[in-house]
Amino acid sequence: MTRYIFVTGGVVSSLGKGITAASLGTILEARGLSVSMIKLDPYINVDPGTMSPFQHGEVFVTADGAETDLDLGHYERFVRSGRPGRHSNFTTGRIYNAVIARERRGGYLGATVQVIPHITDEIRDSVFLGAGDADVCIIEVGGTVGDIESLPFLEAIRQIGLDKGRENVAFVHATLVPYVATSQEIKTKPTQHSVKELRSIGIQPDVLVCRSQLHLPDEQRRKIALFTNVRDSAVFSAPDMDDLYAIPLELRKQGLDEVLVRQFRMNPPPADLSDWERVVAAGRNCEGEVTVAMVGKYMDLRDSYISLNEALGHAGRRAGVNVRVRHIESSAIEDSGVDCLAGVHAVLVPGGFGERGIEGMVRAVTHAREKEIPYLGICLGMQVAVIEFARNVAGLEHANSTEFDTYTPHPVVALVTEWIDESGQVERRSEDSDKGGTMRLGEQACHLAEGSLALEEYADTPVHERHRHRYEFNNRYLARLEKAGLGFSGRSADGLVEVIELPAHPWFLASQFHPEFTSTPRDGHRLFDGFVGAAVRYMQRGDLPAKAASAAGA
Repeated sequence: MTRYIFVTGGVVSSLGKGITAASLGTILEARGLSVSMIKLDPYINVDPGTMSPFQHGEVFVTADGAETDLDLGHYERFVRSGRPGRHSNFTTGRIYNAVIARERRGGYLGATVQVIPHITDEIRDSVFLGAGDADVCIIEVGGTVGDIESLPFLEAIRQIGLDKGRENVAFVHATLVPYVATSQEIKTKPTQHSVKELRSIGIQPDVLVCRSQLHLPDEQRRKIALFTNVRDSAVFSAPDMDDLYAIPLELRKQGLDEVLVRQFRMNPPPADLSDWERVVAAGRNCEGEVTVAMVGKYMDLRDSYISLNEALGHAGRRAGVNVRVRHIESSAIEDSGVDCLAGVHAVLVPGGFGERGIEGMVRAVTHAREKEIPYLGICLGMQVAVIEFARNVAGLEHANSTEFDTYTPHPVVALVTEWIDESGQVERRSEDSDKGGTMRLGEQACHLAEGSLALEEYADTPVHERHRHRYEFNNRYLARLEKAGLGFSGRSADGLVEVIELPAHPWFLASQFHPEFTSTPRDGHRLFDGFVGAAVRYMQRGDLPAKAASAAGA
């Protein structure tokens, strides 16, 4: 029988509920239990796919092609069992969509459709669907207790707790315990009020995870327990940590998992977190530093590229070097030139949508190509690399993507419906009005070419990576660009270009897919290992182009 752990948050948002949930999943998995994870989001969007990265941060793509909340990325990085999929993220919009569609089909037999029971029943059914047959399902409820948007979800999980009983359901509440520096006091009142709010809707938390700047002293722990009706032993301190991946070790040391397995009347073996200890030790023992310039469009919110930042960090741990990411807004290069790239040891251009900042990305690619700086392009980063090569090497003046210039004379990147036109003329066609349904999404196979850098890094073919894009390399330009020196080293099963590289460059590779989504702190990712390794080599030889360095060595 599956046990359910619901993780809620109080006082303020962005407390780290996702990391708390993922860390708990890590510990339980280390005790031999299978774990599935779900995120319930109270916003009305059907999914985050059309939401601004400045508001929502990264859209994480699952293997089965769902566009989901970024917390699912945390789940995948921490937990190996029960990979998240389309049944792991449910929003208010998705729930209401399902209920309204059923009502239109007559599924409620003429009944008046209401929040209770119809919406809450749909939420309950969604939780059971996402849980599967795992030993434990951890469900994170987005938002903050007291938000009106979260009430149907909280009511649904209250009902599940009532139906399944305390032996099968636990409520973990994450709250903020602020430290007032001027009086040097830790304040427990916000946590007390947050739990009071939760209890007012019928949910008594079994466990409190108290986020704070400092470790929670025993006096404050006992005070919180007394005023929230939670046992002393079930009040846990979650202080700021120097390493995100040390959090499971900290919570395990305090015995968070033991409280829950006792409530569930389970007796799994002790947790073996030796692999996490190695990850943390590797991060703390890194020597030296390489600087990677990430030239993107959404730098005002670092969560927009959270999986990329983590993947670079994973590779740094494995290489024994600190990776410092210099986040550069691509429009700044348009305004001020490439001086902001001085001193970097590698350049990365990530994914994105829209015309803003594209020319800055193109100039960053030119700089990396001409200075022989290691370059990694991801999704849009591959497309701007193609545009740059077409313009500056292959002589295709004004080459562009039809996403940015509808009437470019050389659409080297375009919608597939544009570049396969049999008449040889580019067919100009407006996109589907449903922006959430026009992309290539999810995990697909990519076949790598013999003798390529891509195959050297992956050491296997085919590889399976995740996609999130609308536009593709235009195969009508393949022969012309290949003749000019561009390498096409990865193809999909139906012939779409997935990976390009420059054979004459020390390390220049770009992919249409998103390898960052499958990088984990324990397993890393071969492409990022290769990229960071190339950055280390560039640093070690000094900021000399490869040919000059070779001559100097001779």
